[in-house]
Amino acid sequence: MSTLTVNALEGLVVPPGEGRTLVTTAQAVTFKVTGERSTAGSLFEVVVPPGFDVGAHVHANSEELFYVVEGELDLLAFEPRVRTPDSWRTWESSSGMRPVRATPGTVAHVPPGCPHAFANPTDKEARMLFQASPPPAHERYFEELLEILSCDGPPDMAAIAELRACYDIHQLTPLRTRHG
Repeated sequence: MSTLTVNALEGLVVPPGEGRTLVTTAQAVTFKVTGERSTAGSLFEVVVPPGFDVGAHVHANSEELFYVVEGELDLLAFEPRVRTPDSWRTWESSSGMRPVRATPGTVAHVPPGCPHAFANPTDKEARMLFQASPPPAHERYFEELLEILSCDGPPDMAAIAELRACYDIHQLTPLRTRHG
């Protein structure tokens, strides 16, 4: 159980450009609302560079929401007929759903157990808001992931796989950056 020490009558306003930001060559994540302030969810602003693909994955216990603010992303949020291990880009659900090219204003809701992914196939950065519930697991995950991705060259996929296993992330297809 979380023990928040926040005054229930005081909200939180985070102006543009503020919040704790973690930056690597792979992506930038700004913590807007964290488990220190909310028991409902953590909110992040994520800058997704060209070529970044988080890879399809599933959380058994986490619920997520993605909102595209700027640029374009390919988004997946469904169980495919067949989970191919190399790429999620051609997946199709039993009802005919396929990954979509998301533009500003697009929202994706991901319930626990639902395969999902995002990638930036364009040559321009994209920006999205990302909410994860319950907090603070994704906060800790981002801190540790961005530490791994800060290294020069291709990401250490074994370290990422180990990290994801610790944070209820079952990877279905590989994470990819423009470096690897």
